[in-house]
Amino acid sequence: MKKTFLTVLLLVLALSSNVQTQDLTETLTKMAGSAAQGYVQPVASGFGADLNGGWFHKSPQTKIFGIDLELGFVAMGTFTNEENKTFSTSGGFRFGGGAVGSGSQSEDIAKNIPNYNLLPNTQKQQVIDAISGTEFQVGITGPTIVGTKTDTMKISIPTRQITANGQTYTINGNTQTLDGVVGVLDGSAIIPLMAPQASIGTIYGTQLTFRYLPDIEIDPTIGKFSYFGFGVQHNLGMWLPIPIVDVSASFFTQNLKIGSLFESKATAFGLNVSKQLGFAFLNVTPYAGFMLESSKMNVTYNFEVDKGTGIKEIIPVAFELNGENKSRLTVGLGIRLLVVNINVDYNLGKQNSATAGVFFAF
Repeated sequence: MKKTFLTVLLLVLALSSNVQTQDLTETLTKMAGSAAQGYVQPVASGFGADLNGGWFHKSPQTKIFGIDLELGFVAMGTFTNEENKTFSTSGGFRFGGGAVGSGSQSEDIAKNIPNYNLLPNTQKQQVIDAISGTEFQVGITGPTIVGTKTDTMKISIPTRQITANGQTYTINGNTQTLDGVVGVLDGSAIIPLMAPQASIGTIYGTQLTFRYLPDIEIDPTIGKFSYFGFGVQHNLGMWLPIPIVDVSASFFTQNLKIGSLFESKATAFGLNVSKQLGFAFLNVTPYAGFMLESSKMNVTYNFEVDKGTGIKEIIPVAFELNGENKSRLTVGLGIRLLVVNINVDYNLGKQNSATAGVFFAF
């Protein structure tokens, strides 16, 4: 139940509702270095854009003291395109080994050695072990996390030499398919996120906004999920004579962590403008904003290299990815019907996104 609850509530890693976070963890254990970074990058950027969206839909009131409380949920979605669904890079890679006849990755590579089939099994095993113990500089292409499940990751190996048992062998250039690495999101057009949100004001035209979820254990092998964010908006009309519209300065920051596997941080600041048309409990509020933003995702996991005969070499992997969005222009509309506020907006940036919120207002 905890796994299903987390997947449905947050869709944290852009996994569909029938895919558990564990699936992504298992996929990452098959990759290291550049391959893993290229695979995860789209969701790091999309997730960062999601985190920085949906924070505002109006300006605080220009009051020294007032009661303005909202409780509800905000849903965010960053749009993907064809460029997000595949990647191409180069870098170091380690291949799994195994016994002769096991069909391991290292054995498949060894078969590209001229006259390999003529070698006795003892020498074949020495070659396989030498390959599994060597880091290859390779070209890597394939689906990202938002790619399709029909695409596969391919690793192009240039011609190179290895030494086994005092002998030198030449491996002809070839291409290997990395089994078990496909697009977890299967070509989804959107990377979604949902979060509870509460806002309280107003003191000298200032409003505070919070996002929070209690710690939830995803899986004993992954750890706990934790999430907290806060922000502040200040209506500049408290100090400056601004006609017709309300103009506010805003700052928002947040942190999301999934055990020791993922940690995402996002920050945004800028100006937003709004204009309430109607009455206190029945109105329409168009709004817009320009925000400078940043986000990053830290990924830490263990890359497993199968050495054969049940022996696995565990290689720690850690890297940081920065979100592509550096700024956004937001245009939206809010509607208040008695005690319910509904808003939708569209965000233009390096990656475009949309948000929607439903709040009870008091």
